[in-house]
Amino acid sequence: DDEDEIDEHTLRIMISTDNHLGYAERDPIRGLDSFAAFEEVLSLAKRHKCDMVLLAGDLFHDNKPSRRTLHKAMEIVRTYCMGPNPVQFRVVSDQGTDFRSSVSGTVNYEDENYSVDLPIFSIHANHDNPTSDGGTEMLAALDLLAVTNLVNYFGRQDEVDRVEVSPVLMRKGDTRVALYGMGSMRDERLNRMWRGKKVRFLKPAEEEDDEGGGGGGGEG
Repeated sequence: DDEDEIDEHTLRIMISTDNHLGYAERDPIRGLDSFAAFEEVLSLAKRHKCDMVLLAGDLFHDNKPSRRTLHKAMEIVRTYCMGPNPVQFRVVSDQGTDFRSSVSGTVNYEDENYSVDLPIFSIHANHDNPTSDGGTEMLAALDLLAVTNLVNYFGRQDEVDRVEVSPVLMRKGDTRVALYGMGSMRDERLNRMWRGKKVRFLKPAEEEDDEGGGGGGGEG
């Protein structure tokens, strides 16, 4: 299919949102619908030779999904996202900062112990936001997928007195993309930050040559 010929400069992104894995999971008729829909998203991404999948929040219906839901989600991601084909784009920003849940400190497909050929990038939303089990550490279900190298989780804001959004910088051939992601937070908190002018969107520094890395940047 000429339409799906791989272009060395075109970054193909499959965007999906509000997958709500685990919705009505105890329903004998609809219990598997959310998983079937998510599987279709990844199947289409493979069929159309997408470089990556971008999930825009609410991958899970609950912020503490059941073990069955987590197991099924991991099974689907492993089936469609692990493989031998090389990923055709690079993340050129500070990966340790971008993906703080990553054990290796890198985007998952650059970890030499894994073979990922369809990387997923995801933020959290209000249904699957980080929560505590009674201790001080706040974790999201996406943290579990990230620590197992199945998903690249970004956009989390842990500072209580400011919001600073730094873009994930990507490059494929001559194409450069700055991906800004901000996970869901309470309306009153975000409103307070906006009014206090404590929300910053960082602008990537201009590169002087094609080989230069994309570092942080100034305030946008």
